[in-house]
Amino acid sequence: MTAEDSLSRIDDDDYPAYTMGRAAELLGATPAFLRAIGEARLITPLRSEGGHRRYSRYQLKIAARARELVDQGMPVEAACRIIILEDQLEEARRINEEHANAAESHRAADG
Repeated sequence: MTAEDSLSRIDDDDYPAYTMGRAAELLGATPAFLRAIGEARLITPLRSEGGHRRYSRYQLKIAARARELVDQGMPVEAACRIIILEDQLEEARRINEEHANAAESHRAADG
């Protein structure tokens, strides 16, 4: 691995750089919380060669969203479901906007 490869990992939000303990510490949560959101399929941590969970920055951002909802009194499963549905809604909106823009461009070209 080159130094350039190592540096690119530092900026990669998807690189699984954090152990469960470090991830829990950064979130102010417990390893049990991370296991629970994994069981709810909100995030799926990658596994090291030894089988240990590893989390990316992107996954920690999602976990932090769940932690906020849980801190407000919501059950973990409900918090995870809300986040999943919010993300699906955002994706559907993005796709609808792309279709609307494409249709507008087509109408303008036919003009």
